[in-house]
Amino acid sequence: MMEPQTSAPAGNTNGTEAPQNLTVPLIPENPNGSASAPPSTTPNGISADEIALYDRQIRLWGLKAQESIRSANILLITMKALANEIAKNLVLAGINSLTICDHSPVSPSDLTTQFFLPQSPPPLNTNRAIAASTAIQRLNPRVTVNIDTVDIRLKPPSYYSAFDIIIATDLDAPTLNIINTATRLNNRKFYAAGSHGMYGFLFSDLIEHDFIISRAISNLPTNPGPESPTRSIISSAPSPTDPKLENVTKRELFSTWLLASSSPLPSEILKSHRRKKVVTPILSCLRALWEFEERFGCHPNPNDKAQLAQFTIMCGEQHKALGLPAETLRSETLRAFLMNIGGEIAPVVAVLGGQLAQDVINVLGRTQQPIQNFVVFDGEKMEAGVYALHPKEGELGRGLLPISGGQQTAAAAGSGEAGGGGNGIDLA
Repeated sequence: MMEPQTSAPAGNTNGTEAPQNLTVPLIPENPNGSASAPPSTTPNGISADEIALYDRQIRLWGLKAQESIRSANILLITMKALANEIAKNLVLAGINSLTICDHSPVSPSDLTTQFFLPQSPPPLNTNRAIAASTAIQRLNPRVTVNIDTVDIRLKPPSYYSAFDIIIATDLDAPTLNIINTATRLNNRKFYAAGSHGMYGFLFSDLIEHDFIISRAISNLPTNPGPESPTRSIISSAPSPTDPKLENVTKRELFSTWLLASSSPLPSEILKSHRRKKVVTPILSCLRALWEFEERFGCHPNPNDKAQLAQFTIMCGEQHKALGLPAETLRSETLRAFLMNIGGEIAPVVAVLGGQLAQDVINVLGRTQQPIQNFVVFDGEKMEAGVYALHPKEGELGRGLLPISGGQQTAAAAGSGEAGGGGNGIDLA
């Protein structure tokens, strides 16, 4: 049985007073399907009252990082329990705008897993994003909250150009592939995440991401060049504030969802039998689930013997393709995963949502190394393994998909070029 989520955020931890009455004005539909541009930030940078409001987090990651967070426009797709956690953390961090895209109505199961939904009267059959929007806005009135009620599968590639970061949650693998292709063509950073009861995953495709690490100056010079198959040192310079430190600029290269979700494990894992034995079998189960979704367009039904047999075969094949020992994929693991598919458990989505939101903040601040590039969470063991999954050969980063490929390429990758446009709702 899935554990119902009963906790709710205890107001705005930043200390702002929530407005008592919120209106939801409809904004004109954009005929090309793109989101309306959020209000621009002030030319003078972050204000004194914002410095006071976000004082604790500025002390943690710095004023420059907070200014980057303050100007970020983020698209969050599908408002379920996992997205609730992500939205909460990002809005409280003080981003510029959050656009929530969800076309589905509130279901009875949503009432037990989402803390942004009002309990009385229950908003059954109301659009899920609209129903949650008032509570989200109250967390931080300084953040612009936009609502889009059009199916994300009907959006043209140009829709994503209005955002800095796109986060897609609880979607099937083919849809994630289409969205990621569109974000690549628009040179936008992309995250995907999903939860299945006690299990879940995070994925990031930041294309190419530069960040600066401050560290003690070594006796050996810091030379530009590769550190790993995905990471390289671009430059280094003495810290302007401490002569004992240096600021090192590094660059991480990423793969697309399509490639990463089918790529082998890193060679350092495959060369060690001991390390292969500790790779979670949930990775094999997730890959089998994505394959099942692509082939049959649905989740496997654990009560259907034919589907159960097919899913079991897929899990075995994916486990073997990863080069993992057969004994680590046990029947009880398969049964547990099957029974959890589609479920939502509060502590699990809290961990996943918190980790994803923190990585988004780190990426915006550019002072921490980002997730590279898959996280697989096993709530039974309370473990979150991070795996760098990339093709053995070929380019990474921008070389995977030319940004200048044009809209025709994007249209071929997606199915909704003509169906764009949508109802935008702005909560001011």
